[in-house]
Amino acid sequence: MKKLIAFDLDNTLAESKSQIPDVMSECLARLLAKYDVCIISGGKFEQFEKQVISRLNVTDELLSKLHIMPTCGTRYYRYDQIDKKWQMIYHNNLTAEQKTRIRAVLEHGAKELGIWEAHPYGEIIEDRGSQVTYSALGQDIGEMLGEEGLKRKYEWDPYMKKRNKLRDLIAPQLSDLEVRVGGITSIDITLPGVDKAYGIRKLIDALEISADNILFIGDMLQEGGNDYPVKAMGIDSIEVRDYKDTPLVVEGILGVTE
Repeated sequence: MKKLIAFDLDNTLAESKSQIPDVMSECLARLLAKYDVCIISGGKFEQFEKQVISRLNVTDELLSKLHIMPTCGTRYYRYDQIDKKWQMIYHNNLTAEQKTRIRAVLEHGAKELGIWEAHPYGEIIEDRGSQVTYSALGQDIGEMLGEEGLKRKYEWDPYMKKRNKLRDLIAPQLSDLEVRVGGITSIDITLPGVDKAYGIRKLIDALEISADNILFIGDMLQEGGNDYPVKAMGIDSIEVRDYKDTPLVVEGILGVTE
């Protein structure tokens, strides 16, 4: 019996760095009435607030059943009904020395491969506390260019060739850290052994449930994708092509229980 439904965020619940659509907001509200819900993705907490939390119209009681795991599970937030605010349960922050080294290796590697953007839209390398993220075209391209920015992101590396090359180039130089392909234009770097599977294991312990009680939904479940570690740990998983498929999957889940 499933007790928790877990989701990736970008391209699973919404377009990259965009707010969830009305239909997804309604789906999540209906799911929260029946299940605990987890959203785990590479963005920082503020991105989750903007994309998801601000779009939900649910009671405090239901909001307390939502588990937010930013930066690929390196942080975990729960809503406190009494204080009426989000509380950080844990974090796995990088040190200042590690962040400086990561920045230097990322920039050098991207320039060596010819994928360092001369005129980015926002920061190319962002410090997310427990994760450093390289975004090839800049962190804010979607906000600054709208649909055109999203189009450029999806067209930049549709077959993961550029991201895989950068990961393979820099990973040996950062062998004491975890280097993995992130979103559609990104590389994420965290402490070793910390990925989405790590976050899900922490959630299993916190909720005292088993892996069999979880269903995960994401768009990058193929080997090498940033959702793959969850599937590899034996969690039942459903792969969607993009966020437009997800409401159909949720309707199927709810059809069994409503």
